[in-house]
Amino acid sequence: GQSLQALSCFPPPWSHTGSLLLAVHFYSLPRAAPLIPSTALGVLLLILSSLLAYAGIRRSLRNASLFSSLCLTMSVFWCGYGVVFILGGQGVLNDTGDFRNALVPGLVTFTLALFIIAVVGFLCREVILAMIASAVSLASAHEVAMHYSTAFGSSAVACNYMIVCLVGGYFALGRILYFLTKEEIALPGTDLAKKKTHEQMQSTRGSMNHFAVSGLILNMLSASVFGCRLLGVTGKLFIGQVPWLWAAGIYQIGICILSYRTMDVLMATFFGFTSILKFAGGYCLLYPIWQPEEPSFPTPFLVVFSILFAVLALFLTLKSPVDGLYLLFYVAYCIALACSPKGFFEGGPQGVDVAIFVASALMTLIHLYNVKASAKIPTGKGAAKALLARSSFLKIREGADLHAPYLGYSKYADAEVLGYACSVLASFAMTMTGDPQAPLATVVIPWVVVAGGILKLLGGSVAFARGKTLESSVFILYAVMWIIWGLTRYGGLYGTTRSFHAAVGIIAFMLFNGFIVFCTLFLNIAWFFYSLAFLLIAVSFLLDAIHALPAGYDIAATLIFGLVSFYCFLSALLNSIFEGSCLPMGRPIVQLSGVGGGMTKCLHLPARKASSVKRIADILKNGGTCGIPTDTVYVLVAACNRPDAVEKAHHSKRQAQDRPMSLWISSLKQLEPAKHLFTPLLWDFMEAAWPSPISLVVPRGEWVDFLGMKDSAKYVGTPQSIAIRIPDCSVTTHLIDLVGPIVVTSANPTGEADTTHHNQVYAKLGDKVDAVLCDGPSPENIASTVVDCTKIDSGNIAFFRVGIIPKSQVKLILILLLLP
Repeated sequence: GQSLQALSCFPPPWSHTGSLLLAVHFYSLPRAAPLIPSTALGVLLLILSSLLAYAGIRRSLRNASLFSSLCLTMSVFWCGYGVVFILGGQGVLNDTGDFRNALVPGLVTFTLALFIIAVVGFLCREVILAMIASAVSLASAHEVAMHYSTAFGSSAVACNYMIVCLVGGYFALGRILYFLTKEEIALPGTDLAKKKTHEQMQSTRGSMNHFAVSGLILNMLSASVFGCRLLGVTGKLFIGQVPWLWAAGIYQIGICILSYRTMDVLMATFFGFTSILKFAGGYCLLYPIWQPEEPSFPTPFLVVFSILFAVLALFLTLKSPVDGLYLLFYVAYCIALACSPKGFFEGGPQGVDVAIFVASALMTLIHLYNVKASAKIPTGKGAAKALLARSSFLKIREGADLHAPYLGYSKYADAEVLGYACSVLASFAMTMTGDPQAPLATVVIPWVVVAGGILKLLGGSVAFARGKTLESSVFILYAVMWIIWGLTRYGGLYGTTRSFHAAVGIIAFMLFNGFIVFCTLFLNIAWFFYSLAFLLIAVSFLLDAIHALPAGYDIAATLIFGLVSFYCFLSALLNSIFEGSCLPMGRPIVQLSGVGGGMTKCLHLPARKASSVKRIADILKNGGTCGIPTDTVYVLVAACNRPDAVEKAHHSKRQAQDRPMSLWISSLKQLEPAKHLFTPLLWDFMEAAWPSPISLVVPRGEWVDFLGMKDSAKYVGTPQSIAIRIPDCSVTTHLIDLVGPIVVTSANPTGEADTTHHNQVYAKLGDKVDAVLCDGPSPENIASTVVDCTKIDSGNIAFFRVGIIPKSQVKLILILLLLP
């Protein structure tokens, strides 16, 4: 763990290592044979780019935004750069000017992007990082000039990379000294800890997406590829520019995931949308490999895509009007693509690309400066909130619980908005039936495979992380189906020949989907229709696989599914921005006891926060009952000094007489006033055995009256004995310190299996308890060992239940006490 943390502290070694490689390459460029072969250089740059990406992500999670932006920008630069070198080394870029046409769009982008980072770095006194950024920016600018004029030699590029090596070496030395001396020695300009205080204060005031800058730079990169062609900077669009587009697409998906990590649903959805366009652009540039003519674009899909961008822009305007206006460029872009039969290859979309490049550069400057500087460039933030403040109908969500999942703690915001939007896009892309003789003639694969497949898998993974098991299963299952069917039908895998085996696979999928439809009866109405509508899509796939598809059926099925998905998209978007249910998803069609319990009533709090434990303590002090994690399984607890709560816990569990509730304390000091009522051997045995997952059944006596249970004491233990324990769990003992002794029973209806996750507490007792302290899976799946100590003074103990602690270990404790 410490070595990985150290690695993330020293990313400049990777920057100056890569710069040293490039410096050597450009110094040796005038030679007949380069000192480092192009393929080897490309592979090394790819390795270094992955290390820089890791460093940038690690550092950004610790709020050093400029450092992170520099690392991620150089990472994607060297990723695309390295692949271009590999293509050159393998002889793919053979024609005159191919190498220039492949490199220049990326070099232009990173010249400007790194210049912006350098300017902000100098303004915010991050001199070392600014020098590195400015040197790489100058190197890129010199390389562009070198490709267009022989007056510029490669030595100027190499000199700039040598500056990066020197400055990066100084920075690396400072970070190594800082780490080895345990933060006592820090060279000037290398102490990132002093620079992040302002950003940490901003993060506590609200969600701060440090990754948005990198996402905007990626938008510049993809726009540059097509914009350079329109402006005549490059001579053609071809396979050599695909590395820039697909590198931007891959990194954009990563930025989408990390934006969910920063709880920024709207920007994460936007970056997901733009990644689709990047992959589609790269696919179109690869198209001449398969077909001589340029591909055509499905107009309905692009119209729908523009509508989704427009809706997202509207909602983003509520957060930041400048960001909302920026999204309108993508609305215009999709409309331009829809109006152009040849899409990316025509002047209209390329003209919008130029506008997107300029707008993205300005947005990069605004976002990066506003994150770093105390004085902000105005973006209209809060204007919409002020306008809606007087509205009784619409109230913007805010506060600490804005993205809290109903099943407890999650590191990610809800990705259902993106999941539904991808369903809309994939379904409307399928309205283009295509020509079986030329399945690749229409660009459908990127929309179906990337939108319906890859991004839907992403949405399913995030839903699973938030405890939405059914929703995540649906998203992942549908994603797999979109990928398989998209590649099969629109990838020319079977052409005019239909496959019996494909039909069998689709029938198996329909059986799974039938089970999902049944499960959604217990979720809500919208999900029921969503899964049912996809069954129509599956029927369309089946009929096409057996060559029995009626004319117009597939279009009708995709339209129905697309409209249902669009309603779910709007509902999820509205519910993520505004309080209340503006567009409700509906109630469960079939409501069963214990299914979905507590989703709307029961409070959920993350156990890793001290404030959560305090809040649970307050609930217990006020007579509530709660589910909490322990050193074994989850339990249901009530405060001993609240008889009404003890009785409530007993009734909510339907407690059987042979499974009485037990008593937990955090320290024997809580029983100190009644110590004289325990035998010396029993007291010593309790001291030796606890804290641990060992429950000791001790004789009932007058000491029970010290706990204040009064009439509710009859629900705890038996008339002759009571089980008592000190748990070996810091969260539980801290809670008992705040509340006092608590009454405990397992958090499951009598006769059922123990609960080993807070999700199960919700499902079984969610509508019967006041709150659940959520800590994910239990550390153990076995309950505590229950020891009968009623006859311990005679030297004998028995076992009611052997749990996680074996008999031999318990007996050894007693033997050591009995030894003279």
